[in-house]
Amino acid sequence: MIVAIDGPAGTGKSTIAKLISEKLNITFLNSGSFYRGITLTVLRRGVDITDKEAVLQVAKDLKMDYVNSHLILDGEDVESLLHSDAVDANASQVSAIVPLRHVVNEKLREITKKLSVVCEGRDITTVVFPNAEYKFYLDASIDVQAMRRFKQGVSDLSLEEIKEAIRKRDEMDKNKEEGSLKIAPDACYIDTSDLTIEQVCEIILNKIQL
Repeated sequence: MIVAIDGPAGTGKSTIAKLISEKLNITFLNSGSFYRGITLTVLRRGVDITDKEAVLQVAKDLKMDYVNSHLILDGEDVESLLHSDAVDANASQVSAIVPLRHVVNEKLREITKKLSVVCEGRDITTVVFPNAEYKFYLDASIDVQAMRRFKQGVSDLSLEEIKEAIRKRDEMDKNKEEGSLKIAPDACYIDTSDLTIEQVCEIILNKIQL
């Protein structure tokens, strides 16, 4: 079974997807972690982020595993390093590289051949798993998105700077050549702005028939 969840940053996707996976006792899979992991590696190696071929080669050479909902790169658990400001600022540009998206999508599909998953990202319902049994699109106002990110305490940016960064990233994500952020026609749309995490989980679980 595949439960696919899309939406912009700061809508509660990751938290909600984790909780849903726990309640259903299936694997939580964060597609964004793969792009963030590649971005982290590119930055660490000093590769020019605008050199698409070089970035793609990094992705192809990288051994990516997903264990207990943690991303493992070349044997190193990098989950705690994926939300730095530097990774945040560059992940969307890296994920816009079309051949690189194909590499990551194949990896995601490979994982789901053996496991039932709750997978979240930006094009999970439209590109990666268009035939997923359950599809959801989570949204929130830009103010709510920024405040949630600010409260995570993982950024050195001010609230206004976070808001601007999210606005830029959402704009970039919506205009990607492939894998752009959009609402699948058959996805259940949920505005999480005024809802608690528990309320959103309840809506999703009520839609899933086991």
